Amino acid sequence: MELTIPVGQDTVWTEHLAGDGVPIVLLHPGVGDSRVWDLVLPGLDGRRVLRYDVRGYGRSPLPTTEFSLLKDLETVLDQLELQQVLLVGCSMGGGNALSYALAHPERVHGLVLLCPGVPGFPWPDEPELDARYDVLAAEQDVDGLVKLGLREWARAGSDDAVVAQLRAAIPAWFDQDDYLQEDPAVYDRLHEIQAPSVVMVGDKDRPILAAVAGGTAARIPGCEFIWMPGVDHFPSLREPQLVTDTILRLAGD
Repeated sequence: MELTIPVGQDTVWTEHLAGDGVPIVLLHPGVGDSRVWDLVLPGLDGRRVLRYDVRGYGRSPLPTTEFSLLKDLETVLDQLELQQVLLVGCSMGGGNALSYALAHPERVHGLVLLCPGVPGFPWPDEPELDARYDVLAAEQDVDGLVKLGLREWARAGSDDAVVAQLRAAIPAWFDQDDYLQEDPAVYDRLHEIQAPSVVMVGDKDRPILAAVAGGTAARIPGCEFIWMPGVDHFPSLREPQLVTDTILRLAGD
C-alpha cells in the first residue's frame, strides 16, 4: 500500500506492505531512492516491509523547511505504530539506522548496515572532489553529476538501474545545505548498541567507505562483518540475494 505521510510541513512517499514477523524498514542511500530495494523486495514477500523516500528524493516532494533524517524516521514509524523494527540502511540510510538505534534501543530488533555512512566518522578532506561537486551543483548540471556519481559510487559498472538511482537522488542534493540538519555524531557511541548487527561492504566501493564499514563493525559489540567481492556502493542492486538472505536471517521467524 502506498501512502503519503506528513513530516512536519512536508510529506514523504511511503510504501507499507502487510505481512508477518518483525517489520523490516528499508532506508535508502543518498545516491538513490527507495527503488534501490526493488530487487530485494520479492525475497521479502510475506513479510511486513516499510520503505520511504527521504524528502526531495524519488517520489517525495522537495523540502520546504529544515528537517533531520532521524526525526523523519521517528515520525514515520510512530505514524504507522511500529513499535519494534529491523532497520536495513544503505549509506545515508545506514547512518540514520544507527542514529535511531542509539536514540530508541528498545525499539530496534536488529541492524543490517550496507556500506554505512556514520555521523561523526573522521572523514578526510577531499578538496578536489568537493570543488568539482560544488561547480556542478551550482550549475544544477544533472548530467555532470550523474557522470561524477558513476565514477565515485558505481565502480562495478554503469547500467540503467544505477543511472536511474542517481537521477532520483540528484534533485535533493541541490537544496540539502539549506534544509537537511545534521543528526548527532554516533561513531564514538557505537559500543552502546546491543541489537544484533551486520555490516556489509563491497571491495569496489570507495576505500574510505570500506574503512567506515570496518570501523563500525569493530565498534558494535558482536557485530558480523560481510565482505562482498565485486560490489560497489549499490549492494542491493549488485548482490540482492545476499542482501535478502542477510535481512531474513536477522529478522528470524
